[in-house]
Amino acid sequence: MRKEYDFSKSKKNPYAKHLKQQVTIRLIEYFKTLAEESGIAYQVLINLFLRECATTHKKPVLRWSDAG
Repeated sequence: MRKEYDFSKSKKNPYAKHLKQQVTIRLIEYFKTLAEESGIAYQVLINLFLRECATTHKKPVLRWSDAG
């Protein structure tokens, strides 16, 4: 690994502003609502949920809509 890298010719990611912002906000809102109901911090609830998904090998359900 180099000690220094030259980023003078690098470009900003043109897709960065389109990265899942709405989905992320909705998920946080969902977990914040659960946090209010349960009295547990939403960050802890997210970690618990992710840990459960990993231990049970839960996979997301993918539903693709027909775009036509």
